[in-house]
Amino acid sequence: MNRRSLLAALPAAAILPGLRSAHAQDLNRLKVGVRGGVDEQIFEVVTRVAARDGLTIDAIVITGTVSPNRALADGELHANSFQHIPFLNAENRARGYRIVPIGDTYISPVAIYSRKHRSLEALPQAARIGIPEDVSNQTRALILLSAKGLITLRSGIDIFKDTVTLADVASNPRQFRLIEVPGLVLARSIVEFDAGIITNNWASQVNLLATRDGIAIEARENNPYVNIIAVREQDRNAPWGPRLVRAYQSEDVRRFIAEQFQGSVLPAF
Repeated sequence: MNRRSLLAALPAAAILPGLRSAHAQDLNRLKVGVRGGVDEQIFEVVTRVAARDGLTIDAIVITGTVSPNRALADGELHANSFQHIPFLNAENRARGYRIVPIGDTYISPVAIYSRKHRSLEALPQAARIGIPEDVSNQTRALILLSAKGLITLRSGIDIFKDTVTLADVASNPRQFRLIEVPGLVLARSIVEFDAGIITNNWASQVNLLATRDGIAIEARENNPYVNIIAVREQDRNAPWGPRLVRAYQSEDVRRFIAEQFQGSVLPAF
């Protein structure tokens, strides 16, 4: 894979010179910003698939505090692939970016785990359920509880745009005690709760796998936490966009995700 690592000490514009001219000159060569780890590994396959279509992808591994969205908004990248829609929406609002999604990639599923009960139905009245204390992941946890019918949230919430906290719980018919806990602490102390909602990054630290160990898992359909390929709004209909998405949403990539990540990452296409 053609890739470079961006160092946090340097501004993105200084590290990626000349990309603005690439937008105009070569529609068969794209620079795509990714983070290291999952996205970097997947793009090694995407790059090979795209090459069969005559499309060269340079996957730029962006590290440290350099923002893939800043680099994209500044025209230093054609696209990026590292984030879900709520994160993108927050970035657009906070920084005035005009970045839009053009294709779904994968989801790292959040699940409800329990060492004491084998199903949601088995959870007792007033069960102690740990949820993440940070707003972003607490939102995701409460949406999952709502989707499974365990609580209801106040009306008018847009799960693609709004954050949700305990104050937004409208009903809790089984009187669950929802306890805010730091993510890693919850993962390591799950046995102390009737159940806990743990994000994939912390679950993997304690050998929990959503598709194997979860008693409930969030759906891939209509899920704002599916990761995306994003581009500048002005490039929404660029001719290279569908080619990039098609290379990602290929059978080769689907097979690689299934084999490499064993259910900790799921294709969303």
